[in-house]
Amino acid sequence: MKAQRMAKIDHEIQRILGTLISQELQDPRLAFVTVTHAEVSDDLRHCKVFVSVIGDRHQARQSLDALRHAGRFLRGELGRKIDLRHTPELVFIEDRSAERAIALAKTLREAAAQAPAEES
Repeated sequence: MKAQRMAKIDHEIQRILGTLISQELQDPRLAFVTVTHAEVSDDLRHCKVFVSVIGDRHQARQSLDALRHAGRFLRGELGRKIDLRHTPELVFIEDRSAERAIALAKTLREAAAQAPAEES
């Protein structure tokens, strides 16, 4: 399948799931969850859904459990909203790239603050 079409499918699944999670799911275990990326396999049978959770490790674990529990509902709603022969099986994976970016920015700020002190 063409890479451009796969990218469009990935983006559409990401958009739909983000809307469904924020508007349809009423699970109290869900913290502030953002769908950062969706990656469909070449045969369109499986989809890795990368989610970012704002909160601590406990909230992230609870949110992922809630998403896995709601997986069948989300897959059914996705099938109704997207026109594919087969609705992919959803696998939710925590995306920690935002945390790593914040930690890296903090390290760079600390290094920049120490550099002028070492020069003098």
